[in-house]
Amino acid sequence: MAMPLRQSIKVATYLFEQKLRKRDKFPLIVELEPLFACNLACEGCGKIQHPAGVLKQRMPVAQAVGAVLESGAPMVSIAGGEPLMHPQIDEIVRQLVAKKKYVFLCTNAMLMRKKLDRFTPSPYFAFAVHIDGLRERHDESVAKEGVFDEAVEAMKEAKRRGFRVTTNSTFFNTDTPQTVIEVLDYLNDELKVDEMMISPAYAYEKAPDQEHFLGVEQTRELFRKAFSGGNRARWRLNHSPLFLDFLEGKADFPCTAWAIPNYSLFGWQRPCYLMSDGYVPTYRELVEKTDWEAYGRGKDPRCANCMAHCGYEPTAVLATTASLKESLRAARDTIASNR
Repeated sequence: MAMPLRQSIKVATYLFEQKLRKRDKFPLIVELEPLFACNLACEGCGKIQHPAGVLKQRMPVAQAVGAVLESGAPMVSIAGGEPLMHPQIDEIVRQLVAKKKYVFLCTNAMLMRKKLDRFTPSPYFAFAVHIDGLRERHDESVAKEGVFDEAVEAMKEAKRRGFRVTTNSTFFNTDTPQTVIEVLDYLNDELKVDEMMISPAYAYEKAPDQEHFLGVEQTRELFRKAFSGGNRARWRLNHSPLFLDFLEGKADFPCTAWAIPNYSLFGWQRPCYLMSDGYVPTYRELVEKTDWEAYGRGKDPRCANCMAHCGYEPTAVLATTASLKESLRAARDTIASNR
């Protein structure tokens, strides 16, 4: 796990505090969506399917920051849509960083070089660039040529200016172990991004492409083969060892979507950002008035093939902290990645 040591310590301290308070449900990271508008039309995302009136809306800074503070989560992933289209996105980031929240700004990087001057490098802030493959595959997935090359140049410039740069890659049933290896090798070895997040594609109901999502066994086979030959240990993956075990089929967990809640223009989304069964105004109401036992593989048919990080990474983190053996294993990975 390539999480910086300072961040690892803060998250571990936060988890210990929740245990002392005997809280059984709490957020690890908030998925904040201050807008739905985007400058691309990716095949696996349905955010821009919202009505034109919704796509024009931008969340006020106070509302965005207030939601994160209300939840108490130590980390924030700002997504959308394309968050760099928000006219006050730099102020949202600045205020969250000032509160010592770890902020990941998810972006397709098309506007990144133009906006870099509005941000300040900080150990609490990172750009998280969406990369779904090498040039041809990535440009196909976002339905526009030249996006991969622009993203690469944006990441290089951000790194040059001292920003932390991470990536987020989603893999579909059109991927093979070799395509996974190729893109992660490129990001890890050539671009030398700080850390990489990976996830099997989930059948998001509004996505234009409904044919290329992975099933559970397909996911396990894909990552088991991609991780072989020492790749898993070599890549700077921003995941707990147990979540990577989960992707390979070496471990299985229940879904804990309440730990990575989604807050958007509509409020707190029930039960997660991939499924929409209504919205509530507060995180507390989300936790207390959602029937969490009704969701997960084997319970809701919509969850049958889901192995996405938003549901299962927090379960893996909680399982890690509950086990001395797994805690030591994760600590070794963190120390090794920070050398």
